[in-house]
Amino acid sequence: MNTSKPFNRVVIAGGGTAGWMMAALMSKLLGKQLDIKLVESEEIGTVGVGEATIPALLTFHNLLGINEAEFMAATNATFKLGINFEGWKNIGQDYFHSFGSTGNDHWSAGFQHFWLKGQREGLARTYTDYNPETVAAFANRFAHVPRSGLNYAYHLDAGRYAKYLRAMSEAHGVQRIEGKIGAVLMDGPQGRDGPITALQMQDGSRIDGDLFIDCTGFRSMLLGEALGVGYEDWSYWLPCDRAVAVQTASVREAWPYTRSIAHPFGWQWRIPLQHRVGNGLVYSSKAMSDADAPEVLKKNVEGELITQPRVIKFLPGQRDKVWHRNCIAVGLASGFVEPLESTSIHLIQRAAIRLMQTFPSGGIQQADVDEFNAQSKRELEHIRDFIVLHYHVNERTDSALWKHVREMDILPSLRHRIELFRESARVFRPSDELFAENSWVQVMMGQGITPERYHPVADLMGRDELTRFLGDIHLKVSRTVAALPGHQAYVEQLCAPYRQASVSQLAAMPARA
Repeated sequence: MNTSKPFNRVVIAGGGTAGWMMAALMSKLLGKQLDIKLVESEEIGTVGVGEATIPALLTFHNLLGINEAEFMAATNATFKLGINFEGWKNIGQDYFHSFGSTGNDHWSAGFQHFWLKGQREGLARTYTDYNPETVAAFANRFAHVPRSGLNYAYHLDAGRYAKYLRAMSEAHGVQRIEGKIGAVLMDGPQGRDGPITALQMQDGSRIDGDLFIDCTGFRSMLLGEALGVGYEDWSYWLPCDRAVAVQTASVREAWPYTRSIAHPFGWQWRIPLQHRVGNGLVYSSKAMSDADAPEVLKKNVEGELITQPRVIKFLPGQRDKVWHRNCIAVGLASGFVEPLESTSIHLIQRAAIRLMQTFPSGGIQQADVDEFNAQSKRELEHIRDFIVLHYHVNERTDSALWKHVREMDILPSLRHRIELFRESARVFRPSDELFAENSWVQVMMGQGITPERYHPVADLMGRDELTRFLGDIHLKVSRTVAALPGHQAYVEQLCAPYRQASVSQLAAMPARA
């Protein structure tokens, strides 16, 4: 599809995190050149359980000029240093996937090669002892540290975050339209084969546009239903197809990491915010019924229930393409991989940035569409493989679910990564992939993969030199963490100046350095 028609009327169908992240970035960067409308209905709820993030969100906030303390006060956010995977390798065996780097790399080999040699010679401590984020997480400490700072993300209230971005977007000229979409109108023979021309609202009004962003969630009302773009099913590799979520009152200080707790039927999340805890179960409908799931979740949470459990049905996979004609699907409308590594908000962010880089102000060019789709597809498939890794490499014998994912045929792309690491401790990683080498190392070793050998460069270090090398890294990590304040106290101090401000007031504040 090549068009020379100027595109300046953008219609975003659906709000929530996806809609308002798109609106916020688009209005911030191109608001003076575009007419941006966002359509949403108060009667339609949002999934709203994507409350854990990854460090890339800081880049998105920098683009928007968001002041961190203001944002954290508005969304009751806490800091996140990684994810603790409890019982994933086997019952009673946990490991931590941290942000940041572990130890010091050599240009020819990662730190894991030197650590493996040290371990075999009885010189090395636990691998995580050389990672400041992991040590700080379990010490329940956090602070912004100059130069050798901690790599971090956030736990946040998704509903408050959408409201925060809405206020910011409206301040930059986005028009919010309340109402339900009745029909998607298209050009071409019989109104089906051409681009989308307008959204017909249930009240009879019509919203015309040039470019349409589908943020209608799993339904994908524009790209999936109206334009008929197909969906690739990944449930063979990712058999969990349900989630049930509930919020509870906090009964202890917020810890700076996400908990992911494996169960025979799937896994459970615990995400601590300043004012409450987000809880949920991700499970296979073949392993547990939708009637039983809420009761199981309620028995596995701490604190008084603030909300009632609600079941969310999903199909793991992706749309055959996310940009078709003049419509782009973002968020759940484009595809879904369960929130095991907190990638949902990141994928919205990447779609928003990618669209800003290829915005069709002078008309749609098929080459841009093809590249957008190729990048989106590759990105989600890389994340899929990383998530499947957590399931496939396990030693649990307590249910048919874990037996299936351990014995299933995996994709060649993932099989190669596992075999390469098992044989040589090396990590195959495309340059444009989200998860860094240290992430793959932590998860593969955490799930029980022990490499057969390490890079010969590690043997250039004698016993004394290797002892000093490992000792110096551990000493630096220990001193860094010992100097940090408690996580809860630090968050409270950071947010205190903005605690009384409303979400709207905070979003309207000018960015500060």
